[in-house]
Amino acid sequence: MMSSKEETQCQRIVVCDLCQTPVSFFCRRCGVNLCDHCIPIHLRVKSKYGHDVVDYISKDDDDTGFCDSHPQNDCSAYCKTCNVPICMLCVSIKHKSHEMSELSDKIEEFFKLIANENDRLQSIKQELKIVLDHTTKLLSSIYTIYKQKKDEVTARGEEWHKQIEKTVKKLHQELDGMQKEHEALLKKQETEFKEIIEKLDEINRKATNLQKSHDVKKLQTFMPLIEKREALTEFTQYSFPTFYECKIDKNYLQTYFGYVEKREEKKISILGKKLKKDHLSDRRIIKVPIVKFVIDTGFPADDKNTNRLLAMAVTDDDKVWMGGHTKELKLFDLQGNLRHAVNISWKGYYLSMYSKQVVYCDYETVKKISHDNIVLTMFTTGDWNARGITSTASGDLLVCLRKGYQSKVVRYSSTGTVLQEIQYDSQCQPLYTDPIYIAENVNGDIIVTDWGKNAVVAVDRIGILRYSYSGKDRNFDVCSVATDSVGHVIVTDCKGDKIHMLDRDGVFLRYIIPEEKINRPSAVCILGTGEMMVGECLTGIAKRIKYLEE
Repeated sequence: MMSSKEETQCQRIVVCDLCQTPVSFFCRRCGVNLCDHCIPIHLRVKSKYGHDVVDYISKDDDDTGFCDSHPQNDCSAYCKTCNVPICMLCVSIKHKSHEMSELSDKIEEFFKLIANENDRLQSIKQELKIVLDHTTKLLSSIYTIYKQKKDEVTARGEEWHKQIEKTVKKLHQELDGMQKEHEALLKKQETEFKEIIEKLDEINRKATNLQKSHDVKKLQTFMPLIEKREALTEFTQYSFPTFYECKIDKNYLQTYFGYVEKREEKKISILGKKLKKDHLSDRRIIKVPIVKFVIDTGFPADDKNTNRLLAMAVTDDDKVWMGGHTKELKLFDLQGNLRHAVNISWKGYYLSMYSKQVVYCDYETVKKISHDNIVLTMFTTGDWNARGITSTASGDLLVCLRKGYQSKVVRYSSTGTVLQEIQYDSQCQPLYTDPIYIAENVNGDIIVTDWGKNAVVAVDRIGILRYSYSGKDRNFDVCSVATDSVGHVIVTDCKGDKIHMLDRDGVFLRYIIPEEKINRPSAVCILGTGEMMVGECLTGIAKRIKYLEE
């Protein structure tokens, strides 16, 4: 069986340079194609540098390694100045004053570059295989997805039909009422007219009879009666109701019925940033974590569930914004000193830092607090209720959204442009039930605490499910999530009174429980010095915990 190289050579149909018959050999010194018959003839030709005949199919397998300036010599050095391989004769003549290196060193350098690039390409291949698998699954479920969208449109149509039927029924009822009222009025008018006509007939009979009488007294008595009877000058006419049809405006209908947003093409990077070596990576986890400082945030208790402290976000200069069961956000330093308090329109449930400013969610609005402590609106989320929020390494914002029984994670630009929506898995099943808190890991994973599933749900940057973590025992009560600079996933377990540490693949590593214990941990943020700040929802106390060694 022919190799791919042999097949390629055959496809070229190369012939001997001397007799034009099929080639069999190649002289590397002379660059001549030769057949079996012409080899002896060629070898008898004198050459200044001799001949080097090889099988034609292997002529490219070995590096020639001959010097361009002196073909009789093999290259043994590399000129860094000219960036070319040279022989020893070139070293002493043309390239005498140039910077040199051994050819083997340059070859080794190329080997390393090729190996690194090959590793990079193989990494790309693995990423592409994941995307290919995701694409294949989407393709297999595309009918189901579009069927679901059509069902949504049908449901909307049925809803409108119900409203139209209600409107028709209401108008029918109004017309029935008008008809009864109209009938009653006309019957009353009919009766009145009949009575008037009867009286006029009676007067007419009396007048006719009196015309034959010469009794003056009777005539005198009748005159006032006939004079009092006035002629009918007007009567009430009742018109029939009119049904005014509103003009059907297609644009109006489309606006209020709903519309299908056109499919968009969004560029999503499939190569995540390479994990940088961090000074924390070589530091060991402290066996018994230490509480270094305690901050009493002073947030009041919720009357319903007595929660106090709800959310945290650490600034670049090691201060922590905190939100609780009150309409204000507080900024503390790590020594527990209150630096600022800013009034907001709703409780501080969900916080994050973005461009050195604290951002938070307020119903269907994402807001930020400027450097001079003024509350500004960044963008709205339509009719979706915004929950957890976090900034990303790429400069975007990830927001957990919920509307009715639907939930999703949306990537926004700073101006509110939707860059990505993550809602369904490759089988068109909802990824989330009730997403509350969210964080981005160093490998680009998007990690959400889903209170509906009581689990941590992680997807990669494309939106493909990576893993789901539901704790180590039945008492697991997921609350908030954060990640540190080496990819650890930190999850607070509220009712379990502990903190779970996972690796970047969602594998449980250990519990973080300080010697002083921790009571109902909720909000959590990483301080970046091997420490974390954890809030106790019931006491309103924030504990600064050291969990990595120096």
